Order: sequence, then structure tokens, then C-alpha cells
Amino acid sequence: MMVATAQGPEPAPIEVREGGVGASVLVVEDDETFRDVLTEILAGAGHEVVAVGDGQAALDALEHGSFEVVLLDLNLPRVSGISVLSAQPALQTDARFIVMTAFGTVDSAVEAMKLGAHDYLRKPFREEEVLLLVARAHDDVALRREVASARHRNSALGFEGMVGRTPSMRLLFSTIGRVGPTRATVLVQGETGTGKELVAHAIHAASGRSRRRFVAVNCSALSDTLLESELFGHERGAFTGAIQSRKGWIEEAAGGTLFLDEVSTLSPDIQVKLLRVLQERVIHRVGSRTPVSVDFRLVTATNRDLAALVRQGHFREDLFYRLNVFPLMVPPLRDRVADIPLLTQYFRIRMAADLGVNAPDLDREVLARMMRYDWPGNVRELENFVERTLILGSGADPQTLDLLGANADPADALLDLALGNEWTLDRLEREFVLATLNATAGQQSEAARRLGVNRRTIHRKLKRYREEGHLN
Repeated sequence: MMVATAQGPEPAPIEVREGGVGASVLVVEDDETFRDVLTEILAGAGHEVVAVGDGQAALDALEHGSFEVVLLDLNLPRVSGISVLSAQPALQTDARFIVMTAFGTVDSAVEAMKLGAHDYLRKPFREEEVLLLVARAHDDVALRREVASARHRNSALGFEGMVGRTPSMRLLFSTIGRVGPTRATVLVQGETGTGKELVAHAIHAASGRSRRRFVAVNCSALSDTLLESELFGHERGAFTGAIQSRKGWIEEAAGGTLFLDEVSTLSPDIQVKLLRVLQERVIHRVGSRTPVSVDFRLVTATNRDLAALVRQGHFREDLFYRLNVFPLMVPPLRDRVADIPLLTQYFRIRMAADLGVNAPDLDREVLARMMRYDWPGNVRELENFVERTLILGSGADPQTLDLLGANADPADALLDLALGNEWTLDRLEREFVLATLNATAGQQSEAARRLGVNRRTIHRKLKRYREEGHLN
């Protein structure tokens, strides 16, 4: 390992030290003895260290070198540590600065943090404290670089926020690219959690309306009366509480795109009114007879079979044909299994940065089981699972996490654990009973039904588990 030291403005000879691969660290400290001690500590821990003795030498080093962590004393000759920190944006470095000070500790540390310091050390400090902060800063730099790299890669692996490279996803991206620039009304179909709203956003982004608003409405979240008012707007006094006139979402989407999610839940009355809007391109606010011209692009989505609902008499046939001008089907995750590792990595990198945690690698066997799992909640379920693994496994070494938390088959999960840990039959039964109770949110009757026993059997077993100390 190479370690350079310098006294004052003149650099000292380069000294080579043995060590592992770690962070590239710049030490900026005017006290020669203290500088040498820090250099020895960091190099001994496997970091590559360059040490300088004043602020100007630090600026020169940062301008011509690449560092991940900077240990910066604030009380420096020639150029102060605060001045070095202030020059960080102009130097275009993504290094993390850890300031060191024994002078005016609180005020100077606060000022340094406002200027972008990652952390601070108060002199005197312990060796393990230095190594811990350097390791954390190094991890932070590495994670941010990984996120930036992933975003760059995803431009080739996805489309407008959607990630995938299986044939079905490539076909979806291509189709969106073709229908996006048109004025066609699009019906997006797919199971819950497949990303239908992302598809709608992508259609909007690919259209000539992308500079105008994208208005998303969940039709199942509001009562019929409220949904009518929110969609079409209302005049003052139209109903109790209407103290002023208000535009509806259709008017708000003027020149842009209106996205109606869960469109299959529209009541017959609102179906009629929406059909009239699509035919005449005018709306009537609630409480008004004055027509208002509207110009919007409509994209709708549903997780139900609208054609079947039409045949059953639950959805208007004429409205269905107005909505189904260009149908798009979003594939479920089980039909694009090859995208699971890519999606997992994408979510891990993005969420680790958002949560401020480390992103330990998933065990290969866990990833293999993820690819065997059906994911009934689709991409949304996968995203939630990845978030849980990050929260539970942050700061750990490569992590082996059970899919039981993602509603995987509890029998498979428990059998794997039982075989790997040589459980007794009694232990396996107890764990399976408790896992089933957990899956049913503690409902003993439902757990008993799933296990094929009566409720009293569950009650007796839980009493015994408590007596044996397995339950609180």
C-alpha cells in the first residue's frame, strides 16, 4: 500500500506500506506527529493514505487526486479547514469529509456540517472511532456511486421507471413507444402490483402531452357522490359543503393525461356520464348546465376482465369499446422470472440510499427461492420484500433471509430450516403451528382450519408452549 506524507507546503517522500484494499483517504493535519499516527492507523487497516500538512496542499491534492474519504483538521495554516470544505463543490469531488477539531468544538462542527461534512471527530479520539467513521464514509461513497451507476444502466434495461429485459417486457416497452405519441385511449390490464400506473406514466411521457399534467385517480377509493364531484367539478352551492366552485380532475388534466385506475369499479351512473364526455368532449360540472369543453388523453387500468364484466351486465358495452381502443397487458412477475434478479438489485440499490442503510448481498439460495416463488402480489410484493431484507439485514455480512416474511410457502421454508438445523419432530410441529398463527394474524380458528385440527387443540398447544417457555 502506498502512503504519502507531507510537512507544510512541500510533500515528503512516498512511503510504501503493506495492507489490504480499503478506502482512498486524504489526511489533512498540520501536527506532524498526529499526522503520522493517523497515517499508520489507516494504512494498517488496509486504507490507501495520502497525508498533507496544510489547507493549500489539501486543495492541490483534491484537485489532482481521487479520494473517497478526507480526514480534515479545521485549524490549519495557509488555508483553513473550513475554506477547504467550502471549496468542495468547485473541486467536483464526491469524497466524504470528516472534520477533526479541538477548538470551539460545537460551533465549528456545526458550521462544518452545514457546509457538507459527513461527520466530525473531537480530539482526542480513539483508534476504533477513527476506523469506524472512515468505514461508514467509505460505504456511503460506494453506495452512492453504485446508485448512480445503476441509474445509468437502467436506461438500457428499462423504460420510464420500469425495469426489465425479458421478451415480454421489451415488447411492452416497444408498444408503449408506439402508442404513446398517438391520441388513442389506452386500457392497461394486469394483476394487482404489476405496475399499471407506471405504464400509464410511460404513455404520458412518450406523448406530445408530456409537458402538461398527468392526473391519476383511483376510482375505487371514493364514494360515487364524491367521485362524481371530483371528476367533473362542481359549482358553488351544488350540495352541502360546496362553498365555492371547483374544477374537476378532467378539467385539471386539460392538455395532458387523465389516468383512471380501477375503472371497473365505476358505478353505472358515472359510466354513463364518462361515456358522454368521451363522445362529446364536454363536461357539465355538478350543479351547472353550462358545458365546458375539455381536451385530455384518457388512460384507464383494471385488474379485472372488463369483457367478462360486460357479458355479465356489470359494465356498459359502449363504454368498454370507448376504453378498449388500444389494450395493453402487463405481464405478471411469474411470467418474467428472469427479471427478478434485476428488479431485486434495482430495488436494493435505490432503497438502501433512501433508507440510509447498507445493502448486504442476498444469499444465492434465497435468490433461487425467490425465482421459484409465484409472487401473487407481483412487483409490489417483491419491492416490499426487498425493503424488509434491507431493514432486517442492514449492517450485516452477506445475509440469508427467509422468504417466510414474503408469504412464501411456509412448509418449504420450515422444512429447509428443520433439515439444516436438525430440528426434532416436536420442534418442527411447534414452529409450523406458530408460523400458521402468524400468517393468520393470531386468529386461532383460521389457523386451526388451515392445520386441519379443532380450535381447542390450538389452545392446548399454545398453553404448553407457554409453560415450556417458548412463548411469552
